[in-house]
Amino acid sequence: MRIYITTLLTLFLYILIIPEVLIAQEKDKFDYGSEMTWGINKNTRGGLIGGATFKYSTAINARHYQTFGVEIMNITHPKEIRATSFLTGSRFVLGKSNYLYSIRPQYGREIVLFKKAAQQGIQVNAVFAAGPSLGLLAPYYINYAESGTRGGRRVVQDPEIHSGERILGTTGIIRGIFESDVNLGVNLKAGLSFEFGVFKKSVTGFEAGFTLEAFPNEMVIMPTVQNDAVFTAAYLTFFYGSRR
Repeated sequence: MRIYITTLLTLFLYILIIPEVLIAQEKDKFDYGSEMTWGINKNTRGGLIGGATFKYSTAINARHYQTFGVEIMNITHPKEIRATSFLTGSRFVLGKSNYLYSIRPQYGREIVLFKKAAQQGIQVNAVFAAGPSLGLLAPYYINYAESGTRGGRRVVQDPEIHSGERILGTTGIIRGIFESDVNLGVNLKAGLSFEFGVFKKSVTGFEAGFTLEAFPNEMVIMPTVQNDAVFTAAYLTFFYGSRR
C-alpha cells in the first residue's frame, strides 16, 4: 500500500509541479480553450458499469490544462457473488447488507504528452486529480419469504438471520438511498487519456489509470467478511465531449 501511495504522489509532483517549469517556454497557440466530457466507467471495484463521470477542462497554456470534475461510482465488495432465488429466479447478492456509492468532486491537471496532428491521430495526456469523497452506505433491501406468510417482506439483508433459500430477490438500487449513512473521505487518481476524432470541436476517447480512495472508518458492505476503509482500483473510462 505504501508503494502504491508513493507512486501516485510522485505522479502528482510530476504532473502538477515539474511541467510548470518545462512548458513555461511554450509558444504554440492553444488548440482549444475549454472542454467538457461525459464518460462511462469500468473499474476493478465496481460492477458491470462502475459509474459515470463529468469533467470540465480549461487551458493554462498550450500543453497544460486544469480540470474540474465529478465522479459517481458504485463500489462493490470483492467477495460479492450473485445468487439466483430458488423461488422466483431473480438475482441477488447473498450476504450483502449495504450498497456503497461514492460521489467524488475532483480538481486536477492534464499534461499533453503527445499532441494530435490536425484532423487526425491520437492525443495522449497525463492525468492527475484529487478531491473529497462522499461515501453513501445505503441499505441493501431484499424481498424475504418468512415462514407462514404468503409473498415476501421487504427487509435489509442480514446474513446471520436471512436464509438464501427464502430470498425472493432484491428490491433494486434506488430503495434505501435516502436512508444512507454519509461518510466523508478523500480520493485521488492518476492515469493516461487517449483522445481520438477528426473534428476539432468534439472529442472521443478513453482514460485508463489507478484510483485511491480512503475513509476514516471501514465501509461495511458485507458484515460477515473483512471490509475496507481504503479502496484501490484500476479503471477504464470511455468519454465523449465537446471543446471550444
